[in-house]
Amino acid sequence: MTSSDVRSRRPQADKFEDRRRELADAALVTLADLGYARTSLRTIAENTSFSHGVLHYYFRDKVELITYCVQRYKVACVARYDGLVAAADTAEGLATACGEGLATTLREDALLHRLWYDLRAQALFEPAFRADVAAIDDSLQGMIWRVVSSYGELGGRTPTASPSYAYALFDGLFGQALLRHLDGSPVAVDDLRDGARDLLPRLFV
Repeated sequence: MTSSDVRSRRPQADKFEDRRRELADAALVTLADLGYARTSLRTIAENTSFSHGVLHYYFRDKVELITYCVQRYKVACVARYDGLVAAADTAEGLATACGEGLATTLREDALLHRLWYDLRAQALFEPAFRADVAAIDDSLQGMIWRVVSSYGELGGRTPTASPSYAYALFDGLFGQALLRHLDGSPVAVDDLRDGARDLLPRLFV
């Protein structure tokens, strides 16, 4: 059986999902640049090679598209941090890797993170966002807690913070650094790296 035969036998649902991923990846740059309020399916069509009709066929509206895009990006983020946990062999090494990982993603993907905070803020006003935002928040909280739990296991200590408390601290640290970085601060990335590294052991005091 040739590769073309295999592709032709794939369920139609899989092909539909492949196309949605392709469209979402193309749209993500525009969404991250303009944000929710200034973006429409037509705007995205004007900034990609896809027509408005094609986008509307695969996504009901921009609410569905933006949540799909952010979910895809955050899944990749979670996988990256799970990789940090798996690679660390000392508590100190994990704390350093955690700080470096957050600093790197702030420096390289600031606009994508801004899109996430935009989506989360919109959920305060738009009920259609709330279930997806809650699911993404849960996945990020789980990601942070796996880092905290691994740090404790490597250091032989038990965390005194709850998962929600730990996530709130890291999220606040990152959110503040993101705002400063977008405002042009030359030290925001370094401060985040140092702050995240120093925060982990404080969750065990």
